[in-house]
Amino acid sequence: MLAQAPHLLLTGAAIVFVMMFLLWLLHMLIHNTAVVDVGWAAGLGLLAIYYAAAGPGYPARKYAIATMAGIWSLRLASYLLFARVIGHPEEGRYVELRQSWKSNLPLRFFFFFEFQALLDLVLSLPFLLACLDTRVPLGPLEKIGAAIWLIGMIGEATADAQLNAFKKNPSNKGKTCRAGLWNYSRHPNYFFEWIIWVGYAVFAIASPWDWLGILSPALILYFLLRLTGIPATEVQALRSRGEESPIPTKRATPAIGWRSTSSPAA
Repeated sequence: MLAQAPHLLLTGAAIVFVMMFLLWLLHMLIHNTAVVDVGWAAGLGLLAIYYAAAGPGYPARKYAIATMAGIWSLRLASYLLFARVIGHPEEGRYVELRQSWKSNLPLRFFFFFEFQALLDLVLSLPFLLACLDTRVPLGPLEKIGAAIWLIGMIGEATADAQLNAFKKNPSNKGKTCRAGLWNYSRHPNYFFEWIIWVGYAVFAIASPWDWLGILSPALILYFLLRLTGIPATEVQALRSRGEESPIPTKRATPAIGWRSTSSPAA
């Protein structure tokens, strides 16, 4: 069963590395680096579908995880494409990145894009483990994992829809969204994104080498809390909205959740 893992990983790596190379070429034509976020989300769905198609696992298990990852990937990639790429200028955080790097931008962004491919490969481990598991039938942990995933999906889609509706209102320009879930959290979409990855990990815990699946939510949490999730989002919020930014002042809002509709590593 695990003997097929290296072949699946190598082929999966080729898929996402080539995809990110093509997106890197595209970003130089359209001058919008946010396509990397679309690729990050799409790549994970592609890996899950490939693992399910080529893996030896129990059909109900591997098609269940591929469906979960595919739905998540399609929803997020589509949302990012229309909210960050088509008809939109390059996001401020990428403009800032260009200004800070200054030189050798094509090469620097090439490694940036390919790092997203590497991250996809690591984060896809729960999908791979489930698609290698030949045991039958599905166990209670896999059903619990699917239920956690569903809660995360509903919450994330709701938060994204609320934010999108807020941004479409011209009177809200320069203001911070505090409608719906955003009234209780500065980043509810981040929170539910992480819940989705907890669901994947719980699903994979039922499979051999289950501990590898825990790396995914752990990495997501680290990126979102310490590197490019909350830190980058709130710096950009201060830059663009000043006192209206969601960073706590005298009127603090609980800091629950972490994604600003972008790749955690972007």
